[in-house]
Amino acid sequence: MTSTPEQFVNHQNKLDRLRERRQDATRGGGPERVAKQHADGKLTARERVEFLLDEHTFEEFDQFVVHRSRDFGLERQLYPGDGVVTGHGLVDGRRVFVFAQDFTVFGGSLSETHAAKICKVLDMAMKVGAPVVGLNDSGGARIQEGVVSLGGYADIFLRNTLASGVVPQISCMMGPCAGGAVYSPAITDFNVMVRNTSYMFITGPEVIKTVTHEDVSKETLGGADTHNRISGVAHFAADSDQHALQIVRELLSFIPSNNADDPPRQPTSDSSDRIEPGLNTLVPEASNQPYDIRDVIHAVVDERYFFEVHELYAPNIVVGFARLGGQSVGIVANQPAFLAGVLDIDASVKAARFVRFCDCFNIPLIVFEDVPGFLPGVRQEHGGIIRHGAKLLYAFAEATVPKINVITRKAYGGAYCVMASKHIRTDINFAWPTAEIAVMGAEGAVGVLYRREIGEATDQLEARRALVSEFEEKFANPYVAAERGFIDEIIEPADTRPKLIRALSLLANKRDTNPPRKHGNIPL
Repeated sequence: MTSTPEQFVNHQNKLDRLRERRQDATRGGGPERVAKQHADGKLTARERVEFLLDEHTFEEFDQFVVHRSRDFGLERQLYPGDGVVTGHGLVDGRRVFVFAQDFTVFGGSLSETHAAKICKVLDMAMKVGAPVVGLNDSGGARIQEGVVSLGGYADIFLRNTLASGVVPQISCMMGPCAGGAVYSPAITDFNVMVRNTSYMFITGPEVIKTVTHEDVSKETLGGADTHNRISGVAHFAADSDQHALQIVRELLSFIPSNNADDPPRQPTSDSSDRIEPGLNTLVPEASNQPYDIRDVIHAVVDERYFFEVHELYAPNIVVGFARLGGQSVGIVANQPAFLAGVLDIDASVKAARFVRFCDCFNIPLIVFEDVPGFLPGVRQEHGGIIRHGAKLLYAFAEATVPKINVITRKAYGGAYCVMASKHIRTDINFAWPTAEIAVMGAEGAVGVLYRREIGEATDQLEARRALVSEFEEKFANPYVAAERGFIDEIIEPADTRPKLIRALSLLANKRDTNPPRKHGNIPL
């Protein structure tokens, strides 16, 4: 059956109308507000989505949704999309869901329909098993909608929680994020903030000044550097919107699409048999001399490339992603170059969260251990170092992914137990000949065990030196632990890379489980 001329014209008119409405929906809050966004050094919501995703892969949801409020003059302000762009596309050919709040429309404020669009994306991501990236740029709840907008936030929080550990969730702060809005990023796996344009806080500077009389700027209170260095809320600090989105793309390259998938593999020209002679002399002879654990990591991993996470927070421990033989791995390493690599409250929490993420998403864990113990002091004890240190212990013990430990130097006291020791189900435990595994360091141990003998000696300094030397010879070495089977192999440092790759290959089909339960009760 052929179409009549009238039917053809009618169809053409409908197509033209669709194109017009699509064009309207891409204009955001209008050219003036878009120009203001650009003047502030920020991309628009749609520009961010296009930059994040592979070219021409974005498929949009709910482009024509508008708010339902008819009060406070809102009935005259109907913007297609209602301040948030949602949909899905590809990143390096892999499916990713995305929502991007549009600050040019009502300041990106969250309404009932705005929230429903985000919830739809989260629900769909759970169904198909794909990561979610949220690009946050919002003034908060839409005041005119009252409790309805607050309910929208709670709907999002619930879905963030249910999706946790099922699909990766990444939040990108590219503008303001205040009040209740901050709890969605807080639940997600990784937070990226942009310097000078993004900030997060529960209560703004004006309210703080009124209530506590403290005078503080937005940047100092909740800027990118504050949350990367001090609070630990953010994992990455970017210099621009583009930089932030590049970080997200790279982060996604290391992690699987969901908890049932394996991490993506990448071919490498870096030989799995490569040895590093420089590692044989990297650890200083004096046990109190620092060295940078990143030098070990870079020497061992594929292409010498390490993607560090939480770099500015708790630098006494280093976490991040790398590849070994093309396989994505999570790395946790004490950092002797800062606070001697000691475990404190912040380091314990930082590492525990990273370990749990890797375990959620089937990413093997590689641990480089050089830890003198837990940081002593009244502030640490009163701050709950026992509880926070237990989080890291719990995380390693609970993890069922392949776990490989390399002790490079110190492994003292309870910190030895916590840092993926054999006793908490670590699969392969290596030690370098420079490893010192003991209840405490030789100096401290001698002071406790031989206090009377040293006090009675004619030359106390010489007596102490002799006893310290004797203690180190008998106990501060890896051989006692190896005799017990707590260390599987003492290896030459130069051979660390091939040893790790072979161990990963051995553990490729590892299966381990935890007891049946609703969930454990980690010491929060």
